[in-house]
Amino acid sequence: MPQTIFYLGATGYLSGDVLPLLARDFPEDTVRALVRNPTPARVAQLQALHPRLVVVPGDLNDAPVIVEEAATADIVINSASSDHWPSVRATLEGLEKNAAARPGSPPLYLHVSGCGIISDNIHGEKVENPKFWSDIGLSLEDCEPTNTHLESDKPIVAAGTRKENPIRSIIVYPGQIYGVGNGVQKTTLWLRIFMDYAKRLGYAGTWGRGFNAQNTIHVKDLAEAIAMVLRAARDGTADEGADGLYFGVTPTILSYGEWTRGMGDYLYSKGIAKEPGSKPMPEEIVEPLGHYGWSLLGGNMFAKGDRLARMGWTHPESDKVTLMETLPAMIDAALEDDKPYVHIS
Repeated sequence: MPQTIFYLGATGYLSGDVLPLLARDFPEDTVRALVRNPTPARVAQLQALHPRLVVVPGDLNDAPVIVEEAATADIVINSASSDHWPSVRATLEGLEKNAAARPGSPPLYLHVSGCGIISDNIHGEKVENPKFWSDIGLSLEDCEPTNTHLESDKPIVAAGTRKENPIRSIIVYPGQIYGVGNGVQKTTLWLRIFMDYAKRLGYAGTWGRGFNAQNTIHVKDLAEAIAMVLRAARDGTADEGADGLYFGVTPTILSYGEWTRGMGDYLYSKGIAKEPGSKPMPEEIVEPLGHYGWSLLGGNMFAKGDRLARMGWTHPESDKVTLMETLPAMIDAALEDDKPYVHIS
């Protein structure tokens, strides 16, 4: 039966690979996409990804629009910003109204967060025997309470487990996403952040010494993981609520020091950086972001995607090409786009 999907983040990096999969798996669905500055060119790009996409003008700060759309959608997908609490709050408000209006048939909320929830906050230093987290048995209450994303994620799980007007909640936690995207935004946010700093400083850098590391995942494999979870949810076989937490990762782990050295070498070869390699960034860069930056960009995040593995998910694109192998193409795509990013939100 055709359903309506309200999509936040349609012009973002990940959605360029998710939207075509929605069209593939559920061709009769209508996707209503929140879009800031919906120019004809941007609308055409989005409708090329999903032919049944309808633009809803607005941005993440337009709470009334988000509430209204979430209150009538069958499914809400949010891959916009994992730390934009006002938009998540508006989404949950609309979904609660939605659930109240149709008892016994609650709406589904699929939220894309990040592995920052499991950061060990080591400030870029080496650590012996780091913890590996499984998503089976994972409770957000076990995470360091000051870690990123939890401000939004805990209320989502609460909405998915409450007795009165519950929703169906699923949260996907990607590792370090890489690859050139297929949509409006071709490159991932972390790449653009570190490239912007490299252009300002004349060299690529890290938070601390850059020994911190995390699992990687190609954007195409992550999109397929989201599609798989959504198919299972619509079939009634997905883990949801307290159990609806999925790590979207591969076993491949890469340190920040390693990939920033690759970035520095490539930017130097193109005459953009003044020196090759990578080194710790100065206090005036890292300190304005405070604990948020150190936790997200200076900590280990080692995850095991046991739920997806149990469902039969594989990661062929990640197996075919590593982050380091695709890094030059990602940098070239970001340089072509050439939009500065100096903050994380």
